[in-house]
Amino acid sequence: TGSQGSFFALFNLLAGDFNDGGRRKIMLPVTPEYVGYADVGLSDDFFLAKRPAIEHLDEHFFKYHVDFSALEVGEEVGAICVSRPTNPTGNVVTDDEVRRLSQLARSHGVPLILDNAYGTPFPNIIFTDAEPLWDEHIILCMSLSKLGLPGTRTGIVVARPDIIDAVTNLNAIFNLAPSGFGTGLAHDLVASGEIIEISRKLVTPFYRRKVDAAVEGLHHALRGLDYHIHQPEGAIFLWLWFPGLPITSRELYDRLRARGVFVLAGEYFFPGLDETADIWPHKYECVRINYAQPDFTVTRGIRILGEEVKKLF
Repeated sequence: TGSQGSFFALFNLLAGDFNDGGRRKIMLPVTPEYVGYADVGLSDDFFLAKRPAIEHLDEHFFKYHVDFSALEVGEEVGAICVSRPTNPTGNVVTDDEVRRLSQLARSHGVPLILDNAYGTPFPNIIFTDAEPLWDEHIILCMSLSKLGLPGTRTGIVVARPDIIDAVTNLNAIFNLAPSGFGTGLAHDLVASGEIIEISRKLVTPFYRRKVDAAVEGLHHALRGLDYHIHQPEGAIFLWLWFPGLPITSRELYDRLRARGVFVLAGEYFFPGLDETADIWPHKYECVRINYAQPDFTVTRGIRILGEEVKKLF
């Protein structure tokens, strides 16, 4: 019934409070991460998240990486999860990072969940080199919604048989059976190979054009400011970082909303990040924008965003 249902089932199968008294968490090896994960767990303190390493690419672009030097998988970890590309940032963890995460998960006997809602081989809203990966300890999650079919609510889980059996049992409890339309459509598209051609020839170029236009608009609207755009490697979002932002990203959201522009405040995309001893200003200096709206809407929103941020500085 959609990828959100998939993650509810998988996360609560692999983490939370268990009958033997044990507790497990979902490790997010790099944040920011998908805000939709935050409320999926049925118990408190469900996530264990890590700060990223930040690579500055040029004057106005940067990229997040997994900081493996700070990554320790203890007994409390029930699974490792990473989205590729990531909502909100458009970050694509590199092939090497995926392989290292896979090895880390295997060596500790836990699954690696790859959220592939925007990724390769479909829908392939991805603008950099990335190879798909699967192994017995990997759980690959995909969706039809980014192919332009959100109403079908079809999530796809590729995993070893015992994981699939458990998800099937949960599906039977929640829904008896998923809708036949989305699964039938996916089956035929995959069997014929059309889903790959549709992704590469239609979906990828469509979003490539839109992201290029949005980036160009941001450079114009934010000229003269200290701003950084996460390298747009995929998905349908741009992640903006304003170092030294005088207010929080939530307060900037409120100002933009008052002018009819909706962004998402960056501070909500860090579920499970421990700030008890060290507040990280970066978390409150970022916003996510969606560039998939009609061109005139995106252009107008970017112009107003630039005006409001310039007022603050």
